[in-house]
Amino acid sequence: MTDDDRIIKVNIEEEMKSSYIDYSMSVIVSRALPDVRDGFKPVHRRILYDMMELGITHDKPTRKSARVVGDVLGKYHPHGDSSVYGALVRLAQPWNMRYTLVEGQGNFGSMDGDSAAAMRYTEARLSPVGEAMMQDIEKETVDMDRNFDNTRDEPSVMPTRIPNFLVNGASGIAVGMATNVPTHNLREVIDGCVAYIDNPDITIDELMHYIKAPDFPTGGYIMGMQGVRSAYETGRGRIIMRAKTDIESGPQHDTIVVSELPYGLNKEELVKFIGQLAADKRIEGISNVNDESDKDGMRIVIDVKRDFNANVVLNKLFKMTALQTSFAVNCIALVHDHAHRAGRPQLLTLKDCIKHFIEHRHDVVIRRTQYDLRKAQERAHILEGLIIASDNIDEVVRLIRASKTPQAAIEALKERFGLDDVQAKAIVDMRLAQLTNIQQEKLHEEYEEIERRIAYYEQILSDDELCRKVMKDELIEVKEKYGDDRRTEICLSSTEFNPEDFYADDEVVITISHLGYIKRTPLNEFRAQGRGGVGSKGGSTRDSDFIEYIYHATMHNTMLFFTAKGRCYWLKVYELPEGAKNAKGRAIQNMLNIDPDDSINACLHIRKLGDADFCQSHFVMFCTKQGIIKKTCLSEYSRPRANGVNAINIREDDKVVSVVLTNGSDEIIIANRNGRAIRFNENTVRAMGRTATGVRGMRLDDADPTDEVIGMICINDPEKETVLVVSEKGKGKRSAVEDYRVTNRGGKGVKTLNITEDTGKVVAIKAVTEEEDLMIINKSGITIRLRMDEISVQGRATQGNKLIDLKKRNDVISSVCLVPADDEEALEQDSENTDGSADENVDDMTTTANNSDEEASTNEE
Repeated sequence: MTDDDRIIKVNIEEEMKSSYIDYSMSVIVSRALPDVRDGFKPVHRRILYDMMELGITHDKPTRKSARVVGDVLGKYHPHGDSSVYGALVRLAQPWNMRYTLVEGQGNFGSMDGDSAAAMRYTEARLSPVGEAMMQDIEKETVDMDRNFDNTRDEPSVMPTRIPNFLVNGASGIAVGMATNVPTHNLREVIDGCVAYIDNPDITIDELMHYIKAPDFPTGGYIMGMQGVRSAYETGRGRIIMRAKTDIESGPQHDTIVVSELPYGLNKEELVKFIGQLAADKRIEGISNVNDESDKDGMRIVIDVKRDFNANVVLNKLFKMTALQTSFAVNCIALVHDHAHRAGRPQLLTLKDCIKHFIEHRHDVVIRRTQYDLRKAQERAHILEGLIIASDNIDEVVRLIRASKTPQAAIEALKERFGLDDVQAKAIVDMRLAQLTNIQQEKLHEEYEEIERRIAYYEQILSDDELCRKVMKDELIEVKEKYGDDRRTEICLSSTEFNPEDFYADDEVVITISHLGYIKRTPLNEFRAQGRGGVGSKGGSTRDSDFIEYIYHATMHNTMLFFTAKGRCYWLKVYELPEGAKNAKGRAIQNMLNIDPDDSINACLHIRKLGDADFCQSHFVMFCTKQGIIKKTCLSEYSRPRANGVNAINIREDDKVVSVVLTNGSDEIIIANRNGRAIRFNENTVRAMGRTATGVRGMRLDDADPTDEVIGMICINDPEKETVLVVSEKGKGKRSAVEDYRVTNRGGKGVKTLNITEDTGKVVAIKAVTEEEDLMIINKSGITIRLRMDEISVQGRATQGNKLIDLKKRNDVISSVCLVPADDEEALEQDSENTDGSADENVDDMTTTANNSDEEASTNEE
């Protein structure tokens, strides 16, 4: 034979394809994927079977893990000791297995990610549940395969009474596929199996009455059922897991205590990560995090700073850490049929998993019954011969004594009594003690019992209803023996985060400076003072900058920002940067895509922007510097866009000065700088599109080219509301709404403030009630908060009273804002300082924006 004859030429592409398919199927079938019937991969099955062969059961002393690993390697699993020992360790870890199959002695690792001690140091034995996996294996209930060197038999599957695939779950990565099945509660799964036996046509919805959701060994919560239902119905789903936490209130601060973690989480890495988030100030409000876990249970303690809301901090932890995580279910397992004995991977629903387990149990019960029937029939056959011998004992003894050899005695018995070899041999082997009368009676009793058992076995094999009852009884017995309570609680809340959950709905004051710096400050930082006080520092600004706009809102409101050029932008209040009263804030250009030559001129804060009915029934009313007004339905501005939208068409010499929210039938009052105001019903203005220009609302003074509209108010309740006007030099008053007669839009209006040198021009107009406080802020940054009853109600043409003492001659009022009324106690405390310490510090409080932090602190006092 030549060399050419020995070389077989093949197509390399086909050879690679064929070889890779063989390799991948070997990995899938023999290593990575579990069998749906018993939930085991080959390595787990071999470990348990070997421990059973070695007699290391739960009622025997533990044996060295190295002894087990070596035996498994030598007999069944030649893949390396680390793979075998790793699988053995996992079977003994209660935080990985819902029901451990091996009892470990020694260091078997921890939830902190610590690895187990070397196998020469640890010991192990089967647990009761592990033994239940192999019950009846000696009764030919499963097929046996030859091992790798063809010297021994090993089970192809375990005859388990426990639905281990669902109960203990599974995970594995094969070639081109993976599996990830969560653990479940034994009682619930068996209840589902029993329900399936009673009704094979049961639906998944009906099964979920019994098997509600996965049950993880580490406890915690499952948030929502959407992912669970998807996993059960399709085999794939995303289950949201959350740690079990409690907030404990202490005398100094609150603490968040974590007592249970999501399945598969490394505790030590979690604690380090939370500490790092706190150090990097990515989560504010955490002063310390400590792991206080001990033998009595898990306890991670997170200290919350005094002035922070523990619930808000906890919600941020859920969002940014693995305290809330997900379990991606991918229920793939090997499914066996007669055509593919090695098994084929399939994606399985919950009902499929139960169906294949029940079919396996049915096969096991049938094969066990056949084995028991055969053994019983064999014993009955022998008993028949023994009974014949006992009834003719004298003749039997004579025949045996007369025989020269045992075989001759067997032949003589066969010929005399018509027995076969088995019966005759049993008689010859019979001990003399069995010749007594008592033993003869026992033979008859045993024979009768055997006959009853044979009848029972034959009935199981012939009556499918009885077979199902046997299966149910055995499952219920397992449930009562090994079942326990559910550990993971199910929360039926939404699986999606609501960002508002991370922020308490506290009241805040939003300030915007002339140069475009914005911040939010808790309202409680501003205390009410008496009328005529000097106020306190309300914002640190750069030179030539001053606080221009001030608004009151709550954290869950949506802010609609309107620019001078008529653009609209959106931000949630909690998205605004938080700062103290004297903080500068953050440039709004860094938060919104505003043109460099544009600026925020008006804002609305709306809670129900996502409510379609609310948006359809309310309108946005615009007013420009030149007296142009426009009304547009709020729904036009209910869909936020990152780059904003055009809100109103603005002429070159004009800009937006005021925006109000109306209900379609409110009354509007517009005021100008020269102290005039016009009142008309909004019904006189028809609703227009988002990009319309609008119509004339007020005619300005032709003789004064500097005249312009300074504001617009919406009157909802004329009986409760009054009209407040404030001048740039600190004068102000309230007037009754009735003092302003209703006219048609487009007129010049009537006098609302008597403009003099002492008052200066009008800077603000507000619709106020007695339940509100007034906040005033100067261009120098000084703020004052006034009780509304401190401001008297006067006629339209009066000058008003002093609202704030402007110590600096060049200082003027920049903006005013309405906030809810302060409490009486706070008012009394601050009123005591109105003419005292506040006056002493007035020079400090009106210094430039370059004040140091120490000076700013003095100003607050």
